[in-house]
Parts: sequence; C-alpha cells; structure tokens
Amino acid sequence: MDRIEQFSTIAPDIGNIFRYISIVTALPLLVAAIYREWAMVLPMASVPVVLFLLGTLLAKVPREDREAPLSAALMAVALIWLAIALVSALPFTLGLGVSYLDAVFEAMSGWTDTGLTMMRSVEELPRTILFWRSLMQWLGGLGIVAFTVAMASRTGLTQFRLYRSEGRSEALMPSVVATGLEMWKIYLALTAAAIGLILLSGIPVWDAVNIALVAIATGGFSVHSEGISFYNNPLLEVLIVPVMIAGALPFKLYYLFYRQKSVHIFDDQQARLLFILIALGIIVIAWDLVTLSATDIPTAIRQALFMSTAAVTSTGFQVASPNEWASVTVLFLAMLIIIGGASGSTAGGIKLSRVVLGFQSLVWWFRRMFVSGKVLVPFKYNGRVIPKNIADLEVSRNMLIIMLYFLTIFVATILLMHLQPTAFDSSNVIFEVSTAMCNNGISTGFVSPEMNGPAKIVFILLMWIGRLEVIPVIMLVMGLFKRYE
Repeated sequence: MDRIEQFSTIAPDIGNIFRYISIVTALPLLVAAIYREWAMVLPMASVPVVLFLLGTLLAKVPREDREAPLSAALMAVALIWLAIALVSALPFTLGLGVSYLDAVFEAMSGWTDTGLTMMRSVEELPRTILFWRSLMQWLGGLGIVAFTVAMASRTGLTQFRLYRSEGRSEALMPSVVATGLEMWKIYLALTAAAIGLILLSGIPVWDAVNIALVAIATGGFSVHSEGISFYNNPLLEVLIVPVMIAGALPFKLYYLFYRQKSVHIFDDQQARLLFILIALGIIVIAWDLVTLSATDIPTAIRQALFMSTAAVTSTGFQVASPNEWASVTVLFLAMLIIIGGASGSTAGGIKLSRVVLGFQSLVWWFRRMFVSGKVLVPFKYNGRVIPKNIADLEVSRNMLIIMLYFLTIFVATILLMHLQPTAFDSSNVIFEVSTAMCNNGISTGFVSPEMNGPAKIVFILLMWIGRLEVIPVIMLVMGLFKRYE
C-alpha cells in the first residue's frame, strides 16, 4: 500500500474530526460578543473556518474500500494534533501580532495541556484570547479524537484505532462512540463541579470558570501572569487541589460510580499510587524547603501540598518558583512530573499504570531468575493471571515507552544546552525539558519569549511528542520515508 492509498483510507475520518472540532472552536466568538471585543472576531473566526474548510476538503477524498491499518491511524493522530496546533495559532498572530512561531508554541502548549507560555503579559490579552487558551486546554484534556468521536455517525475499526492511537485505552462501553459519549458526560459533570467548588474561594466568576476549565484538564494556563500566586488566597489553593486530583484519576472510576456499581477508590492501583506520591511529595518538599531553603514551616507545607499535587497530576499551576529551590528539590519535583497521572485521565507523563506495570514486571523477571527454567512463574496484573506470551509482549511495550520518554528527555536536554546557552543550573534545564515532555507546565523560568527560534521548536516538538506518547510521532516520521504493507 503506497502513501496515497494509505492516506485515502483515513482522510475522510480526519476530515470529520476537523469539522466537528471546528464547531467547538467557535465558542470564543461568544466571549468576543459579550465583552464587545469586535477586533478579535475575524482573527478568532479564522480557526473554525479554516478547520471546517480543511475538514470538508479531506472528507471529499475518495475512501478506499478497506479499513485503515494501525500504522495509518497512528500517523493520522500525529497529523491531527500538529495541524490543529498550526491552525489554532492564527488568532495570536492575526489578533495580537505575535510571531507565528510563538503563536504555534502557545497553541501547542494549549492543546497538549502543558501550560508553558510565550505571552509576556497575560493581563493585557483580550478576554477572547484568554478564554481561547483555557478552551484549548479543556478540549485537549479529554483528547481531540476522544472528544469528537462521540459525535461520529458510525463506529468501527477506524474510529477504534484512532481512539487508541491517541493514547486512550479505556473502554467503558462496547463501542468507542458510546465510550466517547460517557466520557463527555463525566467531563462536563466534573467541570461544572469544579466551577462551583472554586467559586467558594470568593474569586470572580470569570477567573473561576477559566481556572476550572484548566484545572480539570490538568493544564496550566492562567488569566494572570503570576498564575495562582496572583490571588494570594490559601482557600483557593486548597480548593484547586481536589480538582487537579479529579482530572488525574482514571475516568473509569467515575463511570463505575455513575453506574452505581461497587467502587472503592483505593482498590484501584493507579489511584492508590497517585495519593502515595502526593503524600511523599508533601513530606520531601516540605522537609527540603525548611532545611535547605530556610522556609518557614506553614509556607513550606502550603507550597509542598500544592506543588506536589500539581506535579503528579501534570497541572502547570504553581505557587512557587522551583528556580528558587535547591537543585535536589527541583530534581525530585521533576521525578513526580515524569511519572504523571493515571491512564484514562486528562494527565500527562509516563502514567501511573506504566509505573505499576513496570514495577510488577521487574518483580516477575527477578522471580523467574531464581527458579528452574521448567517452573512457570505466573504474571499477575490487576488481580488477573496473564498468559506468558501476552505478558512478555505487554511488558516489552511498556518498558519501550518508558525508555523512549527518558531517551527523548536526555537528547532534548543536551540539544537545548547547545542551542540555548543559559545561566540556569543544568537541573533547571532538565526540569524544563521534563515539564514540556510530560505536558506539565510548571516552569523555572528557562522557557520564555526571549529563547531563540530553534529552542522554541524543540519545546514545541517535545510537547507534541509527549502528549501522543512518542509512538505516533515516530510512525509519522517513518511513514515519510518508508512504505507500509
């Protein structure tokens, strides 16, 4: 199958995704009308118009009478995320005069739920753009394909492969479309609850809505340059913590609760590990802040609670600058960021499920080393015994993804230290690369509008690669040079 034939099997599905997402991207036009920001109407309208026209063009590509192979689905998802980021950059360039490279950085950071920004003064941005930044993170939290597949008129192998290629593994219902609908319901309910909870802190409705959209999506954009620190509101920080955790827990737990089935949150391995890591983060960071940074105990606990939760849940909110912390504390926070939240959530990172599977596989391997080769050592996961041939395959895939994450972080760190010489400590550079790769957004200040163009491109690629969990991007690059059968 040559590239043209392969593309024709999936082009109409890509086109439908673009057309469906174009409807939702028109929502900021309502904000422009409400706040009478008429100068932003045309720049903001460029996104839904371009996406709809591009989607219509792709939908008219004659479809081959065959299902799309997995390789095509992987490449398609990588292209979808890249194309939507490129189009979503238009309002920043057309409406604000921002360079297109900085605009693409902002859009990619938005859709991938990262939260790193190229905007010099967020307060000076029109409310239309502020809402657009929050909306991108909210839509990107659930996933572009996962968000739009529920509106599809049919289900089948192509939709399933696109859904799985985006890094989604949960199957709440028999069909992927029905699963998408259930996820819509859960996500909307969580968002509404988050808005109500954050309003209890006494901040304005506009701020509460934007914070809730971003927090439940485990994003990181804010309507103020100082972020959450702007409010100096301990109650707000405490109320944001459960919202971040809610976004990082597997949606399957909410589905079981919604169906009134017996569910105990601590019976889930990912949820249990999430809370353990948050508790560990509070202890270690608070201890380091008191002993190494001479921070008073109440401030140390307050910062440790918020920052450890933000790190593990892949939320870019911060109430302190890691640049002011000891290097060992920065590296510990980077470890939490790399691990990330649960699979089947809005969080980024390697994912808790991979950490659990990786630990269990290491135990399995060592147990097999200390017995006779004739003895069959069962591999258990989630209380089930997995056949050896399947276990070997899944364990190998799991360790491959983990290895690729660390390899990408290592290579990108070396590359950036050559491209962008800086006075920042190397631990801060490693931290910044980790936060981009794992779509977190907590920053030491290394990422800024003053970075040179090549360094910005590296960070754009890191956010894109990390959000899609590496493999789809590798397949896309390979697909440009290799023919798939």
